[in-house]
Amino acid sequence: MIITELAVLKWLHILAMVYWLGGEWGVFQTSYYVINRKLPMDERKRHMNTAYKIDILARTGILLLFPLGFHMGTFWGVQPLGGAWVAACWIFFALWIGLAWAAFFKRETDTGILLTRIDEWIRFLFIPLILVAAIASLLGYGPFGAGPMQKWFPLKVLLFSFMLMIGLKLRFIMREWTMLFRVLAREPDNSAAEETLERSIRVGRGLAYVYWVGIASVGFLGAVKPF
Repeated sequence: MIITELAVLKWLHILAMVYWLGGEWGVFQTSYYVINRKLPMDERKRHMNTAYKIDILARTGILLLFPLGFHMGTFWGVQPLGGAWVAACWIFFALWIGLAWAAFFKRETDTGILLTRIDEWIRFLFIPLILVAAIASLLGYGPFGAGPMQKWFPLKVLLFSFMLMIGLKLRFIMREWTMLFRVLAREPDNSAAEETLERSIRVGRGLAYVYWVGIASVGFLGAVKPF
Protein backbone atom coordinates (compact mmCIF):
# COMPACT_ATOMS: atom_id res chain seq x y z
CA MET A 1 0.00 0.00 0.00
CA ILE A 2 1.31 3.42 -0.99
CA ILE A 3 0.12 6.43 1.02
CA THR A 4 0.35 9.52 -1.16
CA GLU A 5 0.48 13.15 -0.11
CA LEU A 6 -2.82 13.81 -1.87
CA ALA A 7 -4.53 10.93 -0.03
CA VAL A 8 -3.42 12.32 3.34
CA LEU A 9 -4.64 15.79 2.38
CA LYS A 10 -8.03 14.33 1.39
CA TRP A 11 -8.29 12.55 4.73
CA LEU A 12 -7.48 15.73 6.65
CA HIS A 13 -9.97 17.65 4.51
CA ILE A 14 -12.72 15.16 5.40
CA LEU A 15 -11.89 15.45 9.11
CA ALA A 16 -11.96 19.25 8.92
CA MET A 17 -15.36 19.16 7.18
CA VAL A 18 -16.75 16.73 9.79
CA TYR A 19 -15.63 18.93 12.69
CA TRP A 20 -17.06 22.00 10.95
CA LEU A 21 -20.49 20.51 10.30
CA GLY A 22 -20.73 18.50 13.54
CA GLY A 23 -19.44 21.35 15.67
CA GLU A 24 -22.00 23.79 14.35
CA TRP A 25 -24.77 21.30 15.18
CA GLY A 26 -23.43 20.95 18.72
CA VAL A 27 -23.38 24.72 19.27
CA PHE A 28 -26.90 24.98 17.83
CA GLN A 29 -28.28 22.42 20.30
CA THR A 30 -26.43 23.87 23.28
CA SER A 31 -27.83 27.33 22.59
CA TYR A 32 -31.28 26.17 23.78
CA TYR A 33 -29.92 25.79 27.31
CA VAL A 34 -27.93 29.04 27.18
CA ILE A 35 -31.13 31.11 26.89
CA ASN A 36 -33.30 28.98 29.18
CA ARG A 37 -34.30 31.39 31.95
CA LYS A 38 -35.62 28.51 34.06
CA LEU A 39 -32.10 27.21 34.58
CA PRO A 40 -29.77 28.67 37.26
CA MET A 41 -27.23 31.13 35.89
CA ASP A 42 -24.32 28.82 36.75
CA GLU A 43 -25.94 26.04 34.71
CA ARG A 44 -26.53 28.33 31.75
CA LYS A 45 -22.95 29.52 31.90
CA ARG A 46 -21.76 25.92 31.98
CA HIS A 47 -23.68 25.25 28.76
CA MET A 48 -22.20 28.39 27.22
CA ASN A 49 -18.71 27.15 28.05
CA THR A 50 -19.60 23.79 26.49
CA ALA A 51 -20.72 25.61 23.34
CA TYR A 52 -17.38 27.43 23.17
CA LYS A 53 -15.48 24.15 23.59
CA ILE A 54 -17.43 22.62 20.72
CA ASP A 55 -17.14 25.75 18.58
CA ILE A 56 -13.34 25.94 18.73
CA LEU A 57 -13.11 22.57 16.97
CA ALA A 58 -15.57 23.74 14.31
CA ARG A 59 -13.63 26.99 13.96
CA THR A 60 -10.37 25.06 13.57
CA GLY A 61 -11.98 22.86 10.92
CA ILE A 62 -13.14 25.91 8.97
CA LEU A 63 -9.69 27.47 8.98
CA LEU A 64 -8.00 24.22 7.94
CA LEU A 65 -10.25 23.74 4.93
CA PHE A 66 -8.80 26.54 2.83
CA PRO A 67 -5.08 25.64 3.05
CA LEU A 68 -5.96 21.96 2.55
CA GLY A 69 -8.05 22.77 -0.54
CA PHE A 70 -5.45 25.26 -1.79
CA HIS A 71 -2.74 22.59 -1.43
CA MET A 72 -4.80 19.84 -3.11
CA GLY A 73 -5.65 22.20 -5.96
CA THR A 74 -2.02 22.03 -7.11
CA PHE A 75 -2.37 18.27 -7.62
CA TRP A 76 -5.57 18.66 -9.66
CA GLY A 77 -4.21 21.50 -11.78
CA VAL A 78 -6.97 23.91 -10.79
CA GLN A 79 -4.74 26.03 -8.58
CA PRO A 80 -1.50 27.03 -10.35
CA LEU A 81 -0.07 28.98 -7.39
CA GLY A 82 2.18 26.25 -6.02
CA GLY A 83 5.47 26.13 -4.16
CA ALA A 84 6.04 29.28 -2.10
CA TRP A 85 2.36 30.25 -2.29
CA VAL A 86 1.29 26.98 -0.69
CA ALA A 87 3.92 27.33 2.04
CA ALA A 88 2.88 30.94 2.71
CA CYS A 89 -0.77 29.86 2.87
CA TRP A 90 0.00 27.19 5.48
CA ILE A 91 2.06 29.62 7.60
CA PHE A 92 -0.69 32.25 7.48
CA PHE A 93 -3.40 29.82 8.52
CA ALA A 94 -1.24 28.24 11.22
CA LEU A 95 -0.89 31.70 12.78
CA TRP A 96 -4.61 32.36 12.33
CA ILE A 97 -5.54 29.09 14.02
CA GLY A 98 -3.15 29.95 16.86
CA LEU A 99 -4.94 33.28 17.25
CA ALA A 100 -8.34 31.53 17.36
CA TRP A 101 -7.15 29.16 20.09
CA ALA A 102 -5.61 32.01 22.10
CA ALA A 103 -8.96 33.84 21.92
CA PHE A 104 -10.68 30.65 23.06
CA PHE A 105 -8.48 30.20 26.13
CA LYS A 106 -8.87 33.89 27.05
CA ARG A 107 -12.55 34.08 26.05
CA GLU A 108 -13.86 35.44 29.37
CA THR A 109 -11.32 38.24 29.60
CA ASP A 110 -10.88 41.58 27.87
CA THR A 111 -7.82 40.11 26.13
CA GLY A 112 -9.96 37.31 24.75
CA ILE A 113 -12.50 39.78 23.37
CA LEU A 114 -9.67 41.76 21.75
CA LEU A 115 -8.20 38.62 20.16
CA THR A 116 -11.66 37.68 18.89
CA ARG A 117 -12.00 41.12 17.30
CA ILE A 118 -8.62 40.65 15.58
CA ASP A 119 -9.88 37.31 14.26
CA GLU A 120 -12.91 39.12 12.89
CA TRP A 121 -10.78 41.84 11.27
CA ILE A 122 -8.76 39.17 9.46
CA ARG A 123 -12.02 37.74 8.10
CA PHE A 124 -13.07 41.19 6.88
CA LEU A 125 -9.90 41.21 4.74
CA PHE A 126 -9.77 37.54 3.77
CA ILE A 127 -13.41 37.08 2.71
CA PRO A 128 -13.40 39.85 0.02
CA LEU A 129 -10.01 38.58 -1.19
CA ILE A 130 -11.20 35.04 -1.94
CA LEU A 131 -14.59 36.29 -3.13
CA VAL A 132 -12.95 38.47 -5.79
CA ALA A 133 -10.48 35.70 -6.69
CA ALA A 134 -13.31 33.20 -7.18
CA ILE A 135 -15.43 35.54 -9.33
CA ALA A 136 -12.41 36.64 -11.40
CA SER A 137 -11.48 33.00 -11.97
CA LEU A 138 -15.01 32.11 -13.12
CA LEU A 139 -14.80 35.01 -15.58
CA GLY A 140 -11.52 33.63 -16.91
CA TYR A 141 -9.09 36.07 -15.31
CA GLY A 142 -7.54 33.67 -12.76
CA PRO A 143 -5.89 32.94 -10.43
CA PHE A 144 -7.77 29.61 -10.32
CA GLY A 145 -8.43 27.38 -13.31
CA ALA A 146 -11.87 27.64 -14.92
CA GLY A 147 -11.51 25.41 -17.96
CA PRO A 148 -13.59 22.31 -18.74
CA MET A 149 -14.36 20.42 -15.51
CA GLN A 150 -12.38 22.99 -13.49
CA LYS A 151 -15.12 25.44 -12.56
CA TRP A 152 -16.02 23.42 -9.47
CA PHE A 153 -12.93 24.80 -7.71
CA PRO A 154 -13.64 28.56 -7.99
CA LEU A 155 -17.34 27.80 -7.36
CA LYS A 156 -16.35 26.00 -4.18
CA VAL A 157 -14.17 28.95 -3.11
CA LEU A 158 -17.04 31.33 -3.89
CA LEU A 159 -19.49 29.33 -1.79
CA PHE A 160 -16.90 28.97 0.97
CA SER A 161 -16.57 32.77 1.11
CA PHE A 162 -20.34 33.06 1.67
CA MET A 163 -20.13 30.46 4.44
CA LEU A 164 -17.38 32.52 6.07
CA MET A 165 -19.70 35.54 5.98
CA ILE A 166 -22.36 33.58 7.86
CA GLY A 167 -19.70 32.23 10.20
CA LEU A 168 -18.56 35.78 10.90
CA LYS A 169 -22.08 36.74 11.93
CA LEU A 170 -22.21 33.69 14.21
CA ARG A 171 -18.88 34.78 15.73
CA PHE A 172 -20.48 38.14 16.54
CA ILE A 173 -23.34 36.33 18.25
CA MET A 174 -21.06 34.17 20.38
CA ARG A 175 -18.99 37.19 21.39
CA GLU A 176 -22.24 38.88 22.38
CA TRP A 177 -23.02 35.90 24.64
CA THR A 178 -19.88 36.56 26.65
CA MET A 179 -20.64 40.25 27.04
CA LEU A 180 -24.31 39.65 27.96
CA PHE A 181 -23.40 37.04 30.55
CA ARG A 182 -21.13 39.59 32.16
CA VAL A 183 -24.15 41.89 32.46
CA LEU A 184 -26.33 39.09 33.82
CA ALA A 185 -23.67 38.15 36.38
CA ARG A 186 -23.96 41.68 37.81
CA GLU A 187 -27.70 42.08 37.22
CA PRO A 188 -29.45 38.66 37.23
CA ASP A 189 -32.87 40.24 36.66
CA ASN A 190 -31.86 42.36 33.67
CA SER A 191 -34.72 41.55 31.27
CA ALA A 192 -33.27 43.70 28.47
CA ALA A 193 -30.08 41.62 28.46
CA GLU A 194 -32.13 38.41 28.47
CA GLU A 195 -34.22 39.59 25.53
CA THR A 196 -31.12 40.61 23.58
CA LEU A 197 -29.58 37.21 24.26
CA GLU A 198 -32.69 35.40 23.06
CA ARG A 199 -32.98 37.59 19.97
CA SER A 200 -29.36 37.08 18.95
CA ILE A 201 -29.64 33.31 19.31
CA ARG A 202 -32.86 33.26 17.27
CA VAL A 203 -31.00 35.04 14.46
CA GLY A 204 -28.12 32.59 14.82
CA ARG A 205 -30.42 29.58 14.59
CA GLY A 206 -32.00 30.91 11.40
CA LEU A 207 -28.57 31.38 9.85
CA ALA A 208 -27.53 27.91 10.98
CA TYR A 209 -29.99 26.24 8.58
CA VAL A 210 -28.54 28.15 5.63
CA TYR A 211 -25.07 27.36 6.95
CA TRP A 212 -25.67 23.60 6.95
CA VAL A 213 -27.01 23.61 3.40
CA GLY A 214 -24.00 25.67 2.31
CA ILE A 215 -21.53 23.39 4.07
CA ALA A 216 -23.11 20.35 2.42
CA SER A 217 -22.88 22.11 -0.96
CA VAL A 218 -19.20 22.92 -0.45
CA GLY A 219 -18.58 19.24 0.33
CA PHE A 220 -20.59 18.16 -2.74
CA LEU A 221 -18.56 20.33 -5.11
CA GLY A 222 -15.30 19.03 -3.68
CA ALA A 223 -16.33 15.37 -3.79
CA VAL A 224 -18.22 15.23 -7.12
CA LYS A 225 -16.43 17.98 -9.11
CA PRO A 226 -19.42 18.25 -11.49
CA PHE A 227 -18.42 21.28 -13.58
